[in-house]
Amino acid sequence: MSTSHALDAEAYRKIYPAEFYKKFLDEKVRPDGRPLGRCRATSVAAGAVSKADGSALVKIGNTTMIAGVKLEIMRPTDDASDVGTVEVTVEMPPLCSASVRSGRPTEEAQSASQRISEVLTHPAVFDLTQLCIAKGQAAWVAYLDIFCLDADGNIFDAALLAAVAALSDVTLPAVTVLEDGRVTADTAAVAEAQANAKDAMQTGEENAKGTQILTSQRQLSLKCVPIGLTCGLNQGHLIADPCAEESGLLDTTITVILNESGELVSVYKPGGNVGASDAILMDCIEMSRLRYKEVSPLLEKVLGKGMSE
Repeated sequence: MSTSHALDAEAYRKIYPAEFYKKFLDEKVRPDGRPLGRCRATSVAAGAVSKADGSALVKIGNTTMIAGVKLEIMRPTDDASDVGTVEVTVEMPPLCSASVRSGRPTEEAQSASQRISEVLTHPAVFDLTQLCIAKGQAAWVAYLDIFCLDADGNIFDAALLAAVAALSDVTLPAVTVLEDGRVTADTAAVAEAQANAKDAMQTGEENAKGTQILTSQRQLSLKCVPIGLTCGLNQGHLIADPCAEESGLLDTTITVILNESGELVSVYKPGGNVGASDAILMDCIEMSRLRYKEVSPLLEKVLGKGMSE
């Protein structure tokens, strides 16, 4: 293609984006060369943030998310005395996209935060009793912060994948209770408690003096591993993993989240005038099963120790 023709095509693409895109849809292909049902290249890396208790970096095409978990000890409420909590926040700073302005959180980030929280705190996905240190006395709160570094469409799928990888990367520290009753995960206090326990075993004492071990170091695990696929509808065509350019042209989206058994964890479709037939929904589920087979080996490769029990 000559330079002038390339410029003409790019101008047409910007001035008439819907018409430009339709020419590709009619040929069952997309401007980036992908078939309608193909997702972009995906990568998962664990331990991306050295100071976090668990972290991961995920890329789906150009869309890039980094997730980090920070653990703190809290006193549980009376009505939830044997569980901890997971607090999810998705942030989309202005650097991730020219369409994002500084100030209030974007609607997309708020929606993603709520939906990821609902998925990860569901009893079938994550057992919150893992975060209990001592019933009624102490529990872990896991602050899961997910930052978007590049927003090139399909934010939710990338954010959920980063969240799952970061949580699976968490190792809960050993916890001790001091003589004054304070609960701590301080390394020195843990070492002292372990030494006291060893001395007690050697001397035959029933109780070690000083600090006491409440919990040992242990890996967090998910009861199932939820992976999502968002598909978009454009002029009757079903499109997997839409990029930012495609997202602006969609009539609606459908997100299907499955577990490793291929069972539905969640289905989400935003409101609006455009519906989705049963046939379209079944197509989305089938595409999601194929997507799961693509993504799960990536998680297993970097997080095999933290995958579901």
